[in-house]
Amino acid sequence: MKLLRVGAPGEERPAVRTEEGRLLDLSPVTGDIDGAFLSSDGVDRARAAVAAGSLPELDVDGVRIGAPVARPGKIVCIGLNYRDHAAETGAAIPPRPVVFMKDPGTVVGPYDEVLIPRGSVKTDWEVELAVVIGRRARYLDGPEAARSVIAGYAISHDVSEREFQLDYSSQWDLGKSCETFNPLGPWLVTADEVGDPQDLGLHLSVNGVKRQDGHTGDMVFPVGHIVSYLSRYMVLEPGDVINTGTPAGVALGLPGTPYLRPGDTVELSVEGLGAQRQTFGRA
Repeated sequence: MKLLRVGAPGEERPAVRTEEGRLLDLSPVTGDIDGAFLSSDGVDRARAAVAAGSLPELDVDGVRIGAPVARPGKIVCIGLNYRDHAAETGAAIPPRPVVFMKDPGTVVGPYDEVLIPRGSVKTDWEVELAVVIGRRARYLDGPEAARSVIAGYAISHDVSEREFQLDYSSQWDLGKSCETFNPLGPWLVTADEVGDPQDLGLHLSVNGVKRQDGHTGDMVFPVGHIVSYLSRYMVLEPGDVINTGTPAGVALGLPGTPYLRPGDTVELSVEGLGAQRQTFGRA
């Protein structure tokens, strides 16, 4: 099942995308797609409503697609989680997941404008697989237990300002938490539809030039390990988002470091999860 939110910023309504590409209004089932919905068997209730044919159809013409999950309680990110990305940045393969946090207020829709911060000269791109938590999780006993708390997956664009991230602080948050720095979506694909999260291709291009072409099978730490590991150190709540890392091909590791400028367009996709497209502007 593909769950999404449509409408103007702050006025999104929940919806379901059918296999035929129709949008069905999920408002009779829930007021929003959020932690409360996910933790109360919302996916099963939505699936039952679709099967019953009780949901009205939405007009898709000109409708904005927002982030598929209402503002997450937290965004937890894993750095250097692809061997080729670690190599291109000159970093060693980490023995344990590199964990940092990102401001949940960075989340925007998959086609919304992304703003290059004032004073930025090193705004970079990162296509990532996002995990959305569906049940409260603490001290999970390994990857099998982790799978039971995952509601689904989405495309995440972990936009980063490298000077802010690497030069201005010993932690990475400054370069990760600028406004609009986490386009998410277009939809939340439930875990049963995705299948194996370690068998997905990731792709990103800038102004039509292919920059990233990776595969989740190349993760240093797979999804089940990440979720289980994090649950030892923090409580994961329904609606939380985990960004699982990016493959090689970011501007930081390319010849000439071709960082993003106003007017640039980035297109990204993850196999089975749809695609995003953003044009970058000035903050």
